[in-house]
Amino acid sequence: MFVQSMLRGLKGRCPHCGQGKLFRSYLKVQDACPTCAHNLSKYPADDGPAYFTILMVGHMVVAPLLLFPVIWQASPAIILPATLIPLALVSLLLLPLNKGWLIGLLYALGVKRSDGAIHTADLADR
Repeated sequence: MFVQSMLRGLKGRCPHCGQGKLFRSYLKVQDACPTCAHNLSKYPADDGPAYFTILMVGHMVVAPLLLFPVIWQASPAIILPATLIPLALVSLLLLPLNKGWLIGLLYALGVKRSDGAIHTADLADR
């Protein structure tokens, strides 16, 4: 169930049934699955997808790119658009994928938005 729900989320499907669409727009999660009516809004992906996207793009694209001498020798007027545009596109492609599998993971672990109140740091603020 653990891997299955993550794969369903990665495909942009409901982690509960695997049939309904997870997103109603680019990164907006449906309130409820249109197929099984499972409440999808209770899984707090928050900033996780952005962190994972930055981590992936930084390690898979930026770090290897710095090994090529052309990055250091060419004019910044050429290098900046030649690197920033593909980096932005890769990041925008990875964001919904990362959000999908993270919601699938939260579903498999049973983590809900209401669980935030039980964390010790939240209790210390009271």
